[in-house]
Amino acid sequence: MHPVDLRCEYLRDPAGLDVTAPRLNWILAEPDAARRNQRQTAYRIQVAGDEADLAAGRGLLWDSGRVVSAAMNQIAYAGARLGSLQRCVWRVRVWDGHGRASAWSGPARWSMGLLRPTDLLARWIEAPGERTAYTPAPAPLFRRAFAVRAAVRRATLVASALGVYELHLNGRRVGDHELAPEWTDYRRRVQYQTYEVADLLLRGENVLGAILGDGWYAGRLGLQQHCCPPGFIAYGTKPAFLAQLRIV
Repeated sequence: MHPVDLRCEYLRDPAGLDVTAPRLNWILAEPDAARRNQRQTAYRIQVAGDEADLAAGRGLLWDSGRVVSAAMNQIAYAGARLGSLQRCVWRVRVWDGHGRASAWSGPARWSMGLLRPTDLLARWIEAPGERTAYTPAPAPLFRRAFAVRAAVRRATLVASALGVYELHLNGRRVGDHELAPEWTDYRRRVQYQTYEVADLLLRGENVLGAILGDGWYAGRLGLQQHCCPPGFIAYGTKPAFLAQLRIV
């Protein structure tokens, strides 16, 4: 048997988790379809900070050791304490009913989000000018140029909006989200997304751009007078944008 389809919190290679003990799961593939009634009797999970350490079995964040169990899902990470934006790479091997060990699975990964309020250094920005009730306005465009002077090992972009946004880095779309960060009760919480963007960065000048829409926050959708400013039918009067890029 061979473990495949490794997932963390039920997702393939998720980014920006806020669960400090993410749950891991996998399924088993049997290359020989004629062999029936196979079962897992034990597993071993290893987690490291990068693929090189994982392949070498050194500097591990967690090594579960051989655990006698048929469990293949909701196995909580129990290694070293994880920090904000930390990257984790993991693999698993299993034993069958005859005590034979499989090869290690291919590597899978996850990364952590911002775990403390103080980790968010970015501030909300808005387009200049005032908005009046029921007055349509064009979608604001934001642009920021910055320089990268050295080779990039990792780059993590965190973004959100009071409204909806679409991001581009050096003219290439960031992520595949539509209407991000999606609807929420803006009086209580605002969701954010995390993107790994090292492959979009260039040596030298780079440009990050964002298109901002009213969305559910400042748009003309719904009848939410109980939570709205006077004269408006949404949560706020104008959209806002927030983004933070961390480059290693």
